[in-house]
Amino acid sequence: MAKESMKAREVKRARCVAKYAEKRKALKEAGDYEGLQKLPRNANPIRMHNRCKITGRPKGYMRQFGISRVKFREMANFGLIPGVKKASW
Repeated sequence: MAKESMKAREVKRARCVAKYAEKRKALKEAGDYEGLQKLPRNANPIRMHNRCKITGRPKGYMRQFGISRVKFREMANFGLIPGVKKASW
């Protein structure tokens, strides 16, 4: 499990990105790079990192399900994810 502070930091970043999205877009279209530099660093969407919704794990994230590979496998084995079953041939 990730620390609660790490999860909170990602949520805070997401809010910051959403808040400055329109302003960033306008500054980019105008070519005002000095104005872009004055925005907070966390307003840049590249600084966001995908995390597992359950555990907060930053690595092994599966976008389609929004969870990490570890939780995905665990939930799939218990049949908690509809339409997913273990492959065998």
